[in-house]
Amino acid sequence: MESYMKMLNATRYVAGTVLTIGIAIFLYGAFVSDYSNVIGVGIGTVMGAVFIFLIGLILVASEEMIINSRKCKKESA
Repeated sequence: MESYMKMLNATRYVAGTVLTIGIAIFLYGAFVSDYSNVIGVGIGTVMGAVFIFLIGLILVASEEMIINSRKCKKESA
Protein backbone atom coordinates (compact mmCIF):
# COMPACT_ATOMS: atom_id res chain seq x y z
CA MET A 1 0.00 0.00 0.00
CA GLU A 2 2.88 2.33 0.68
CA SER A 3 4.17 2.04 -2.89
CA TYR A 4 0.75 3.19 -4.12
CA MET A 5 0.93 6.25 -1.90
CA LYS A 6 4.43 7.08 -3.12
CA MET A 7 3.29 6.87 -6.73
CA LEU A 8 0.18 8.94 -6.04
CA ASN A 9 2.17 11.59 -4.18
CA ALA A 10 4.76 11.80 -6.95
CA THR A 11 2.02 12.09 -9.56
CA ARG A 12 0.21 14.70 -7.52
CA TYR A 13 3.29 16.88 -7.03
CA VAL A 14 4.39 16.68 -10.67
CA ALA A 15 0.88 17.39 -11.96
CA GLY A 16 0.41 20.20 -9.45
CA THR A 17 3.68 21.83 -10.49
CA VAL A 18 2.88 21.58 -14.19
CA LEU A 19 -0.65 22.87 -13.51
CA THR A 20 0.70 25.89 -11.65
CA ILE A 21 3.13 26.65 -14.47
CA GLY A 22 0.33 26.27 -17.03
CA ILE A 23 -1.97 28.63 -15.16
CA ALA A 24 0.83 31.18 -14.86
CA ILE A 25 1.57 30.95 -18.59
CA PHE A 26 -2.12 31.28 -19.41
CA LEU A 27 -2.56 34.33 -17.20
CA TYR A 28 0.59 35.89 -18.64
CA GLY A 29 -0.74 35.36 -22.14
CA ALA A 30 -4.18 36.69 -21.29
CA PHE A 31 -3.21 39.85 -19.41
CA VAL A 32 0.42 40.76 -20.13
CA SER A 33 1.50 39.48 -23.53
CA ASP A 34 0.23 40.78 -26.84
CA TYR A 35 0.74 37.40 -28.49
CA SER A 36 -2.28 35.11 -28.44
CA ASN A 37 -0.06 32.04 -28.96
CA VAL A 38 0.99 32.18 -25.32
CA ILE A 39 -2.59 31.49 -24.24
CA GLY A 40 -2.58 28.28 -26.26
CA VAL A 41 0.66 27.16 -24.66
CA GLY A 42 -0.87 27.79 -21.22
CA ILE A 43 -4.00 25.81 -22.06
CA GLY A 44 -1.89 22.97 -23.46
CA THR A 45 0.23 22.89 -20.32
CA VAL A 46 -2.86 22.70 -18.11
CA MET A 47 -4.23 19.87 -20.24
CA GLY A 48 -0.88 18.09 -19.95
CA ALA A 49 -1.03 18.35 -16.16
CA VAL A 50 -4.50 16.81 -16.10
CA PHE A 51 -3.31 14.05 -18.45
CA ILE A 52 -0.28 13.30 -16.24
CA PHE A 53 -2.49 13.07 -13.15
CA LEU A 54 -5.07 10.82 -14.80
CA ILE A 55 -2.46 8.46 -16.24
CA GLY A 56 -0.76 8.18 -12.84
CA LEU A 57 -4.09 7.49 -11.19
CA ILE A 58 -4.97 4.81 -13.75
CA LEU A 59 -1.57 3.13 -13.33
CA VAL A 60 -1.93 2.97 -9.54
CA ALA A 61 -5.51 1.69 -9.76
CA SER A 62 -4.66 -0.99 -12.31
CA GLU A 63 -1.63 -2.15 -10.32
CA GLU A 64 -3.73 -2.45 -7.18
CA MET A 65 -6.44 -4.39 -9.03
CA ILE A 66 -3.89 -6.81 -10.49
CA ILE A 67 -2.36 -7.50 -7.07
CA ASN A 68 -5.80 -7.91 -5.46
CA SER A 69 -6.93 -10.33 -8.17
CA ARG A 70 -3.81 -12.43 -7.62
CA LYS A 71 -4.51 -12.54 -3.90
CA CYS A 72 -8.09 -13.58 -4.59
CA LYS A 73 -6.95 -16.39 -6.92
CA LYS A 74 -4.54 -17.69 -4.27
CA GLU A 75 -7.24 -17.72 -1.62
CA SER A 76 -9.77 -19.55 -3.81
CA ALA A 77 -7.25 -22.18 -4.97
